[in-house]
Amino acid sequence: MVTLGCARNDVDSEELAGRLAAEGWDVAGGDDGSADVVLVNTCTFVEQAKKDSVDAVLAAGGPDSKVVAVGCMAERYGAELAEALPEASAVLGFDAYGSISERLDDVLAGRRLAPHQPTDRRTLLPLSPVKRPEAVREGSIPGHGWLPEVPRKRLDDAPVAPLKLASGCDRRCAFCAIPAFRGAFVSRAPEDVVAEAAWLADHGVAEVTLVSENSTSYGKDIDARGAAGGALERLLGELAAVPGLRRVRVSYLQPAEVRPPLLAAIARTPGVADYFDLSFQHASGPLLRRMRRFGSRTTFLSLCAEIRALAPEAGIRSNVIVGFPGETEEDLAELEAFLAEAELDAVGVFGYSDEDGTEAADLPDKIDPAEVAARVERITSLVEVVSADRAARRIGTEVEVLVERQELSEVAEAAYPDLADLEDLDLAELGLTEDDVPAMTDLEDAEEDAADGDAVDDTDPGDLVWIGRAAHQGPDVDGECLLTGDDALLGELTRGAVVRARVVGSDGVDLVVEALELLAPGPGAPAAAVAGVR
Repeated sequence: MVTLGCARNDVDSEELAGRLAAEGWDVAGGDDGSADVVLVNTCTFVEQAKKDSVDAVLAAGGPDSKVVAVGCMAERYGAELAEALPEASAVLGFDAYGSISERLDDVLAGRRLAPHQPTDRRTLLPLSPVKRPEAVREGSIPGHGWLPEVPRKRLDDAPVAPLKLASGCDRRCAFCAIPAFRGAFVSRAPEDVVAEAAWLADHGVAEVTLVSENSTSYGKDIDARGAAGGALERLLGELAAVPGLRRVRVSYLQPAEVRPPLLAAIARTPGVADYFDLSFQHASGPLLRRMRRFGSRTTFLSLCAEIRALAPEAGIRSNVIVGFPGETEEDLAELEAFLAEAELDAVGVFGYSDEDGTEAADLPDKIDPAEVAARVERITSLVEVVSADRAARRIGTEVEVLVERQELSEVAEAAYPDLADLEDLDLAELGLTEDDVPAMTDLEDAEEDAADGDAVDDTDPGDLVWIGRAAHQGPDVDGECLLTGDDALLGELTRGAVVRARVVGSDGVDLVVEALELLAPGPGAPAAAVAGVR
């Protein structure tokens, strides 16, 4: 499995891996060139994502491998993609996921599969949300209808994992093509979400991130009162009570649908990260209307103030689009003023580009791509300063850090360049055990030692450092924490542990923290190792 794109694609890849493993396939994440078949789970979010997906298909596998494209780009373009990429043995849409083993058998046997024919998936479900759950039972939506079995196979051993909350979107943003190929909004049954969370906890996951196209709509199709009935608020409490889970995080909140009880549930439910991933997209009221969205600088600032009244240290992140057709200098200045005043923890900045089949693609007053790029650079420079300042003002505060991985320290990276590119050290590959952590030495010979089955000894402390994330830092995009402090305490840490720490420094959005107390052990760690659990 090769996965591109967002966390929703990560879940879909693990569903495909689980279905294949249940049928006897040996499935691994990544591609070392030796596989019989390489599934490339593609992304079509923006133009660069499409290029990356095509490149991944072209680069996949070895000389004898078959390559199969799945995912959003395969669903969206189908036969068109198959014609453009003859290197792919098949292009499969979402409806093929339930029979993926049979389809790969066909590929290996040389049987030609008819290219997927795209359709607007919004038309496959009833217009009324409350009628959709029954219709879903007859259809095929990735991540729905799994239980009582969970056909999911983890493709890594990270202590954090995405958990699908819902699929599809009913909004009609002018720039977005996602609803056309992901379909109308459908909530997963709450008991299914809780059961999968428990399964993940049993498989070493300490933090789950709820993912969907629009999490604030959760429950609109399974509660007669709609999303305002509080289905998500109740679900958060149930998830936080799952044994083994240390943290539950919500992503993809739509500002126009956020309601006070949901804000309070995220800010105050023990075990739920006070973290608000709000897709503002812009702050100019007139431009937002042109985008077919709601809000303004004033309403968004009020929302941020409401959140910080509930949880002053809460993390607030967002994405913005610049260069949308008709964007004026006044619109851009309004966005700059909002970003400066809102003091968000992290902001993703995207330049507008036309997406096939969207309303915006046919709008007049397009902005030259060079100017769009200049605006991206302008806004990015601003948010880097604002986010770094927000992080610096956390110095002196306390945070709870979920420990994720180990890396070489900066000193060790300079001393042992052969290992500096490793993203997450595998102790077994280096001939080490947890007893050797955090002390390490002779790293320049570690690869040879591991190959010979020898352990690394004569250790010096400090070559390995622990990396984790505080509640306000989402996976991959919002910065992370470098743990420092007492060697004895650091020596007790394992992945998935939760540590109370004091912020002692910052570098951009990243923090340096001093570990003060082990609050909860990592999955599988002995309870006796905990100094103080709460």
